[in-house]
Amino acid sequence: MLKSKAIELLGGSIAAAAAEIGITYQAVYKWPDVLPRSIADRVISALARQGKEIPKDILQAAPAEPAGQGA
Repeated sequence: MLKSKAIELLGGSIAAAAAEIGITYQAVYKWPDVLPRSIADRVISALARQGKEIPKDILQAAPAEPAGQGA
């Protein structure tokens, strides 16, 4: 999932995305352009808690992270 797509889905701004996930603005600002599975899963969980539709393209399996690299 792309960082820009995640921010769009979570309210359209870094501040809104941070609030929806319960993290700081700075944490979202530091996300890489292509989100690792651990962050993408948090985005999907936040959308599910809000009862928002989760686009099928972001539900597709992300590449596995190397062992020990999860956030």
